[in-house]
Amino acid sequence: MTTATTKKTTSALARVDPAVLYVSVTLSALFVAWGVFFTDSLATVAETTLGRIIDNFGWLFVLTSSGFVVLATVLAFSRFGSIRLGRDGERPEFSTASWVAMMFSAGMGIGLMFYGASEPIMHMSSPPPGSAKAGSEDAARLALEYSYFHWAIHPWAMYAVAGLALAYFGFRKSGNSLISSAFRPLLGDRVDGPLGKSIDILAIFATLFGSAVSLGLGALQVNRGLNEVWGVPDSTALAVSVIAVLTVLFVISALSGVHRGIQWLSNGNMILAAVLLLFVFVVGPTVFILESQTEALGGYLASLPKMSFTTGAFGGGEWLSGWTVFYWAWWISWTPFVGTFIARISRGRTIREFIVGVILAPSLVSVVWFAILGGTALNQEMHGGHLAAAVAKGEEAGLFATLRNLPWFPVTSVLVIVLVGLFFVSGADAASVVLGMLSCRGDMAPGRLVVILWGALTGLVAAVLLMAGGLEAVKQVAIIAAFPFLFVMIGLCVSLVKALRAEPIPASSAEREGLADADADADAAAEPGPDDGVRPAEAMADSQPAG
Repeated sequence: MTTATTKKTTSALARVDPAVLYVSVTLSALFVAWGVFFTDSLATVAETTLGRIIDNFGWLFVLTSSGFVVLATVLAFSRFGSIRLGRDGERPEFSTASWVAMMFSAGMGIGLMFYGASEPIMHMSSPPPGSAKAGSEDAARLALEYSYFHWAIHPWAMYAVAGLALAYFGFRKSGNSLISSAFRPLLGDRVDGPLGKSIDILAIFATLFGSAVSLGLGALQVNRGLNEVWGVPDSTALAVSVIAVLTVLFVISALSGVHRGIQWLSNGNMILAAVLLLFVFVVGPTVFILESQTEALGGYLASLPKMSFTTGAFGGGEWLSGWTVFYWAWWISWTPFVGTFIARISRGRTIREFIVGVILAPSLVSVVWFAILGGTALNQEMHGGHLAAAVAKGEEAGLFATLRNLPWFPVTSVLVIVLVGLFFVSGADAASVVLGMLSCRGDMAPGRLVVILWGALTGLVAAVLLMAGGLEAVKQVAIIAAFPFLFVMIGLCVSLVKALRAEPIPASSAEREGLADADADADAAAEPGPDDGVRPAEAMADSQPAG
């Protein structure tokens, strides 16, 4: 090994936080061992723990999720909106197009591929109790509304709040990229001790298991795609093999850094996804897609307050916990990962630009996504397409069942497999880098060995969860991992608001121009005039008439 390589490796290891890395890796390894050697025990404990969390704290997930939306809206349109995430006058590091593409790919690309067609079909077949008759047109409309509800404003508001706190403290206050550093206004120097390290360890676990959910979904859908196109039998062993192959690919991508691997993959994802959506829109029920999107979007916005605060206290609690609470927990488990990643790529943007961009741009993409894929699936189901029967056998079958009723199925199904693989790689790629940052004292460029370690562990956790109980086990562990981090998110909001209230608000452009003019006038008044060095004040005095 050369001297330069030795120094580089030593420097990377010096940035590692031993307490955070060793504790989190050890506990993660123990979880993997538990799943491998005591699979049934893991599944039983996860199911029992989940039931207790949902029964006692489902309302808290609902309330806090809506609170994040309110907080983000208030901050965006308050006097704090003009504060820049960095030095005053600093400009964004990435173009707006790349910025949106990267946050979207890291945020929920695999989930949209997995649920884009199947979720509306499932809502139509089994709508919220007391809302509409199963299989009816009203149920189809509600299906799109609830799909928008689960995938648009609420999740991205969570990401916006987490990302804003990290970007503000990291770039504006010259801190690091650790979740714990955002608690300094509340905890003071205690963030540098065991309490702060505990917060970062919780963030690592939420990121690890939240990312594992996506990897599990992606592996199941690739598995289904191989079955649809080439007749490869569905099996857990094949899904685990898919995870292994794609894990190697995303570790390679992660090692190339944000400016290369993640950015290129994200841009490629968005182009291919746009091609798929455009194809389905053109060859599918175009008029129905436009009509259903318009009606469902209006219904979603009109019903948003009621939907946001429904807890199931007066019925429908089981449906709510299986859908809305699961989603809110899943998104919360992703907040340290997506929040850290969005903060990493958002330096130089104002708070208003950050919040509006993070919430509106991906939300609009989600709405269009469900309008096209979900709307097409609903239209086929209402005209005897029998998609509900296919989805009942596995949610990963929904998109393929929809595409089978359209032209060029062999081509589009391969495109879906490629897209899921790319979303898998780009999302897990970003997650492994973030996990490395969290365990390396917030270093924006964690050491390669640390990134490889977290990449391998993320893939192992996803594989173990699939072996322990398939999709249900994946969902259960996501909620369990998210529960303690929910309280971290609440504290994060309090700390952010406290710091912002002490922030001097930068002057508006008009005020800056006014101040500049005033400074120019003052400078001109202080300069010697053309009258042989006589000061303007003296000249004015000489020109006054005698008393």
